[in-house]
Amino acid sequence: MEAAFTLEFFDAPEPFLAAAGGLLAAEPVLGSVIASVTQRIERELAEGRDSWVEADAPFARWWLAVRDGSGEVVSAAMRTATFKPYPTFALPMPEAAARALAVALHERGELLGGANGALPGAEVLARATAELAGGVMVSDKATRLWEATAVDVPRAPEGRLRQATEDDAELVLAWFTAFHEEADEQAGREPDPHSGEHNTLDSVLVRIREGVEWLWELPDGTVAHLTGSGLPSYGVGRIGPVYTPKAFRGRGIASYVVGELTRRGLEAGTRMCLFTDQANPTSNKIYASLGYEPVVDMAEHLVKVPTNA
Repeated sequence: MEAAFTLEFFDAPEPFLAAAGGLLAAEPVLGSVIASVTQRIERELAEGRDSWVEADAPFARWWLAVRDGSGEVVSAAMRTATFKPYPTFALPMPEAAARALAVALHERGELLGGANGALPGAEVLARATAELAGGVMVSDKATRLWEATAVDVPRAPEGRLRQATEDDAELVLAWFTAFHEEADEQAGREPDPHSGEHNTLDSVLVRIREGVEWLWELPDGTVAHLTGSGLPSYGVGRIGPVYTPKAFRGRGIASYVVGELTRRGLEAGTRMCLFTDQANPTSNKIYASLGYEPVVDMAEHLVKVPTNA
């Protein structure tokens, strides 16, 4: 008999953080995505904006705290992605809780088109969803979460590191889009032309104003690289995206910039993490050489359902 878990849904960030904040604080690297996204939405709503309105999703945004029999929060998930198929993202989740979540969403008529996050829970959620909906689960991408407790910063190439400004917004937006497309190519997958659609000029400007987007400028003023380094959540900062146009690769720019931003974070007392695509051996090798070590394997799953289902 499977253990009983209670699923507690929230429609706003504040009560969710009040319920799950202890878990996120206890596992801040594992919870980096949920914490940083939720806190960003919290800031956005406080400023009177809501990017979810523009998502035009067929369901309401939600967060979830999973409680065990004693009432302790043992896992968390969210469905806040503003891009199709609006996947969930989950912390390590007991398999019984993942199956219960699939049933709960099915019973309220909410089709879950994708489930991302820590294994095996994310896969269990996607597979159970597919079975209930009469569809199939597709494993789309294997990812890995890494943390650096120390960093070996390589020698700087020619040029300088600077924060992106609002004048760089259109370039940053274009590179966000190129990053998604070229990451698929590098991993041997068919590029998804819609993968970067959730990025908009407004969302890029928000990140630039937060000071989290960094550019590498060559001595002649040409901008040759982009790396994001997000605001810390529960003491953890996350690097990404990391993008160098093809014409400027092979110069050690990405290695230096990621290393330097990691060093700055660590020296400020922030734990530093990042994600890699397991199908991209180049990026995995680069980050390992800087001092990043694997924390947990995650994956992205799709749920394909016949249109007449």
